[in-house]
Amino acid sequence: MRLERVEDALYLWATIGFDLPPLVEDALLKGVALFFVAQVEIMRERWYWADERVAFAQRHMRLVYQPLIRRFRLNVSPSAFSTGLGVSLSQNFEELGEALESVKRIARWRIVDVAQLDPIGRYTADFDFRLDTSQLPRPLQMGVAGRADWSLSAERSLAIDPAVLVR
Repeated sequence: MRLERVEDALYLWATIGFDLPPLVEDALLKGVALFFVAQVEIMRERWYWADERVAFAQRHMRLVYQPLIRRFRLNVSPSAFSTGLGVSLSQNFEELGEALESVKRIARWRIVDVAQLDPIGRYTADFDFRLDTSQLPRPLQMGVAGRADWSLSAERSLAIDPAVLVR
């Protein structure tokens, strides 16, 4: 994971390493949509109080297999998927590996305007990636509660270099 300043904003690049457990892959191949959530919090350190959240960004990904055309479809959106897909970027893939590589790789994700950050403050970026089981079909949610196969997550914290904030 890395944060870089590009023009007047901080952007995130990240690669998440995971493999789909066989049970999750089997559900996907049977047409169950998988939902992934990546989120970043920019926290300003304060010695006199709890750290302050300065910025928060989320990216939601929906991966589904379409058996009739034998393709995987990935939708990416800045907000949670409701009954419709709303505004989202869609991509189709022939192979599961290609689709998962796209889920695992986050590039040039705009997190916060640099103007929102004080150049003399100390900041950390807390990154969280997980398989969102709360968006699975209700009957399946009951069966996955407490099962390690369905617990897919990654976390990382990174101190933001103050030199990045000054130009």
